[in-house]
Amino acid sequence: MAGVLGSFEHDGLTFEVTDRGPADGRVVVMLHGFPEDRHEWSALAEKLLGDGFRVLAPDQRGYSPGASPPDRRAYRMEALVSDVLALADAAGAERVDVVGHDWGAAVAWALAARHAERVRSLCALSVPHPRAMLRAVRRGGQALRSSYVLFFQLPWVPEHMFALNNGRRMARGLERSGLDRPTAQRFAARAADPRALTGPLNWYRAVPLDGAGAPDRVEVPTLFIWGGRDRYIGRTAALACGQWVDGPYRFVALEEYSHWLPTTAADEVAAALCEHLASVPV
Repeated sequence: MAGVLGSFEHDGLTFEVTDRGPADGRVVVMLHGFPEDRHEWSALAEKLLGDGFRVLAPDQRGYSPGASPPDRRAYRMEALVSDVLALADAAGAERVDVVGHDWGAAVAWALAARHAERVRSLCALSVPHPRAMLRAVRRGGQALRSSYVLFFQLPWVPEHMFALNNGRRMARGLERSGLDRPTAQRFAARAADPRALTGPLNWYRAVPLDGAGAPDRVEVPTLFIWGGRDRYIGRTAALACGQWVDGPYRFVALEEYSHWLPTTAADEVAAALCEHLASVPV
């Protein structure tokens, strides 16, 4: 079931978006992570449509061909959050339920903390509240798990490394971290062209420029789902997440799953998400 939006414009950029479900349905915005795109939500979105939700899944800044500015300053969190607000405005939604994975979860946390009036509920997958991450980096083993972020700060080197063998090097890395081979190959296809990865990598390169800092506490109803075999996010950070949520909070640990929950654990995530959404009245 197709919605009405195929794209939306903001900040002089044009974003591709998948819009499915009834135009007057309760809007759920799904934000992908790195190095994925809006299609990572296909299986999960399918499970929501039967309940009458309108699911919006955009290709975020750096991933849409018409929304890939080259300057890393264009990828500060304030800009990423404003893109989501512009999508909600284009859909005519005063409030949305937001679901984010990986970097999309980071945007969702910031959106919920800074614009609670626009967010009905939050569901974050894999990545906990940024302040829980910072604490785990300083006090636990999270620093080693996140060390690749330092490598991504280098100009052009990561792009060319991932492009080796037409992106097959990236695909193998994604497989080793728990993603199935067909999906890993599809997401890594972008890496064959080094220029296509500059936008996605600029999300990491903009972190030192983000003067707004980590978002504050979250008051909206929140569901956080984490995979016990996640090689990027450790248990310390995951368990600390709830300390930064003042609203109703539920933590679900899927011990047998890795980082790539929307793809590899779609059934389990859908069950928890539908229960979460049903608990939050319109």
